[in-house]
Amino acid sequence: MNMVAVQNLKKTYGNVPAVDGVSFEIARGEIWGLLGPNGAGKSTTISVVATLLKPTAGDVLVQGKSVTREPARVRPLIGLVPQDVALYPSLSARENLLFFGRMQGLGGRALHVRTDEVLEITGLAERAGDRVATFSGGMKRRINIGVGLMHKPALLILDEPTVGIDPQSRRHILDTVKHLNTEGMTVLYTSHYMEEVEYLCDRLGIMDHGRLIAQGRKEELIRLVGRRERLEVRIEGLSAAALGDLRALPGVEEAAYQEDRLSIVSGEASGVLSAVLARVQRTGSRVKAVVIREPDLESVFLHLTGKELRD
Repeated sequence: MNMVAVQNLKKTYGNVPAVDGVSFEIARGEIWGLLGPNGAGKSTTISVVATLLKPTAGDVLVQGKSVTREPARVRPLIGLVPQDVALYPSLSARENLLFFGRMQGLGGRALHVRTDEVLEITGLAERAGDRVATFSGGMKRRINIGVGLMHKPALLILDEPTVGIDPQSRRHILDTVKHLNTEGMTVLYTSHYMEEVEYLCDRLGIMDHGRLIAQGRKEELIRLVGRRERLEVRIEGLSAAALGDLRALPGVEEAAYQEDRLSIVSGEASGVLSAVLARVQRTGSRVKAVVIREPDLESVFLHLTGKELRD
């Protein structure tokens, strides 16, 4: 039996579909990544998995238990770490963990033992008595993860857990997730950071506009792109007309521009490089840097949607 089975899940708000027919399965003991831009439907999907939202249609089974028919039996199986930090800032790290541990049914010596364990896991044992209000953003997110771990869930759900934090805290969180997984915990991890999903996940799904547009192992998804390369040009002020001209160049299969980065997908990026740069220079824009990349998950996303993951 899989840990999670999402079955033709739909969630609409009025006439607007936030999740539109999503299906996937998560095996026991794997890290499954949900990759997509902000607004793709990732948070709505996991809110249904975590029994926080009722689906408009479809169902989710967690260890064979239905989130629609028996949510009370599903909740003890899940540790949810929301995108927005949910802590009491006036309480210490230890007091937060004790409070939420009691909410999850822990008590007595077991509660205090588990609190000490989670403080060690999150790397905050030395700050256990400090008020959360004094913590950095990264430290708050680590305690937020600790709350989700208190009852030793079978499934840990992490919704964009590294947004807006420093690189050191981000690395600590990623390494913590890896370590928890090696100890047998199943993880559902959502992000719009491609490199995090590449580092952590056994398998992943790519969402856009409420639909799961591809899923599988990283190597399987990259094969969708074939052997095409990606040419990245950092450039100031490229107009929509100039982007259209670039898309019409021979050998250019896809082109997108976001902020100061132009991405060109081609069977041989080096072969179109001179033509792309010549066309860019005609616009009067200044080229800052040029990089040619082998196919990766961002190439897959651009191939499937015609836009970059950052859009």
